[in-house]
Amino acid sequence: MLPQTRLIQGCVSVICVLLIIYLATKVSFLLAPLVSLFKLLIVPLMLSVFFYYLLRPVVVMLGRQGMKPGLAVPLIYVAIAGLLTLFVLWVWPPLREQLVLFVNNAPELVENVMKQADRLRRNDVVGSMLPGESELWARATEYLNRFLNSASDYLSGFFGFVSDFVVVLAIVPVILFYMLKEGGKIGDKLLAVIPRRYRMEGRETLAEIDDALGSFILTRVLINLILGAMMYAGFLMIGLPYSLLLTFVSIVLNFIPYFGALLGAIPVVIVAYIESPTMALWSIVIIVIAQQIQDNFLSPLVYGRRLEIHPVTIIVLLLLGGDLAGIMGMLLVIPFYLIVKIVFIRLYRLFWQEKVEDLVD
Repeated sequence: MLPQTRLIQGCVSVICVLLIIYLATKVSFLLAPLVSLFKLLIVPLMLSVFFYYLLRPVVVMLGRQGMKPGLAVPLIYVAIAGLLTLFVLWVWPPLREQLVLFVNNAPELVENVMKQADRLRRNDVVGSMLPGESELWARATEYLNRFLNSASDYLSGFFGFVSDFVVVLAIVPVILFYMLKEGGKIGDKLLAVIPRRYRMEGRETLAEIDDALGSFILTRVLINLILGAMMYAGFLMIGLPYSLLLTFVSIVLNFIPYFGALLGAIPVVIVAYIESPTMALWSIVIIVIAQQIQDNFLSPLVYGRRLEIHPVTIIVLLLLGGDLAGIMGMLLVIPFYLIVKIVFIRLYRLFWQEKVEDLVD
């Protein structure tokens, strides 16, 4: 009788949660201000968390040398200001030039893709391997045309995106300063809202989340920077146009597991193919070699432990994230899943494991 009662209670709880969700959809206009506030703050919050895990090891290292966070964080900000100055003086001008050049030359790039595709179609070897009808080539060139136009639109809107968020992004240094200076106290303040008898489990949960996010962000940044350096050197060797811009795009997209390498390779191969099929082949060789070095040498060396996520789960998460929020969703879905997974496992062990075992028995 007792297991049946618990089962009924569980079903009632699920029904109540679903009813709350349904009612929330009916009064969505009341939640609109909260949604707008969330959209406004999500970018600076995510950037603050990203740089917090990136810079925290430096604060810890300086702390071991006897430097207090109140002095270490301003010193780090001075160093970052110096690096940003170097970036603005040396890296940004050629990057901006390549970005503007790519946007302005987008129609010409599309035309060159069409010419190269038509030239390849007329090749005797390639023509003998493919059907005689031109429908396949028409579709391929149409997809390439759409891709280049979409890439041009994204890049042309980049400056507008930055200008729209410049005020919001200005608060990132403020949030980051507080997180770096009071990082050890943030967890204690979160634990203060948890009932006293659950604070030990809450502390362990926060420590596990902190370790998972820190490991994920640090390792991905380190590996992607090394991968980008190798790819940029290879692109310069073959004389690839827009080499700095394409490397920057590849580094950002490579934060996405599995799909990131493919998404980053597509614009590289297309731009190289416009120059010549030979350059396209060399660009593929460079990307494959760099990815093999990453997968077989860098990843096992840098990753202290691998993320305990099944590859199929990662693929499903990336598809869901991409469908909900595009590239931003694909970038954020894995860290979000790590947090949800840790919290759910902890809650299950704390509240539901015994009940489920009794129900099964």
